[in-house]
Amino acid sequence: MNKNDAIEKITEVLNESKVGVCSTAKDNVPNSRYMWFYNDGLTLYAKTNEKSPKYEEILENPIVHILLGYNDGNNHDFVEILGDVEITDDQEIIDWMWEDLDSVYFDSPKNPDLTALKITPRKMKFMDDSKEHHTFEVDLKGDENT
Repeated sequence: MNKNDAIEKITEVLNESKVGVCSTAKDNVPNSRYMWFYNDGLTLYAKTNEKSPKYEEILENPIVHILLGYNDGNNHDFVEILGDVEITDDQEIIDWMWEDLDSVYFDSPKNPDLTALKITPRKMKFMDDSKEHHTFEVDLKGDENT
């Protein structure tokens, strides 16, 4: 699989899989949680609460590991992402990500504790569920296509 094919497969997983695992670290101890992700190409976005432990962990160490894919059903392709996080309170981004399910955690997209995370991937690894178990890693650090 060449780089362009891998990026196409990765993009398919990102477009189909919205719930994944995000891992941060505090004092060299990993901390993982499920999160809802949105993507614009290979760039990921997520919502968080400024009062959450995750927010504090990202301020201390703005590098995350994300696992997306392996959907129920027939498609078990998945992607691992190592990325840099930028915290933003850009209301346009928050409005773009807003969905009905958000009322469980936030009363409105204007909630003062709601903020957005922009995750720019450094590396992405695609793994498929074929008999050959294809794996392809794409190093995106410095790549202008993210």
